[in-house]
Amino acid sequence: MSIQYLHTMVRVSDIDASLKFFCEGLGLKEVSRMDSEAGRFTLVFLATPEDVARMGGMPEGVNPTQTDIPMVELTYNWDPEEYSGGRNFGHLAYLVDDIYGAVERLQDLGVTINRPPRDGRMAFIRSPDGISVELLQKGEPLAPKEPWASAENIGVW
Repeated sequence: MSIQYLHTMVRVSDIDASLKFFCEGLGLKEVSRMDSEAGRFTLVFLATPEDVARMGGMPEGVNPTQTDIPMVELTYNWDPEEYSGGRNFGHLAYLVDDIYGAVERLQDLGVTINRPPRDGRMAFIRSPDGISVELLQKGEPLAPKEPWASAENIGVW
């Protein structure tokens, strides 16, 4: 059997807040969007600009699940629903060039840093819908830096 990673789907209750988190906060780019009137939902596929470039770009008119670009699929159901799951979902993980710059940008957007990057290597945050997101420093960990080195955990991740 052959298997290949395609994407991770998360259900979101506020598409605008989620896009702000994933695009402005994490730096992902929207690569595809589909609205289904009959199904009353919107699918938005997001990827890192680096992954899109590395894979040769997003071909026009191609279903995003038929590409080799790793993505996150945001599913927004038009009829309000309450979603639960949180920790049992696990988490999304992204490699970042500067862990401190990433958490500072997210904090400036009002995102709580649940597990600060005390070690210069790893942090955890949550999306507006409670999806746990791990950020990992690319390469070697950065030297410990305040205020992060002495920051306490907030909530769960």
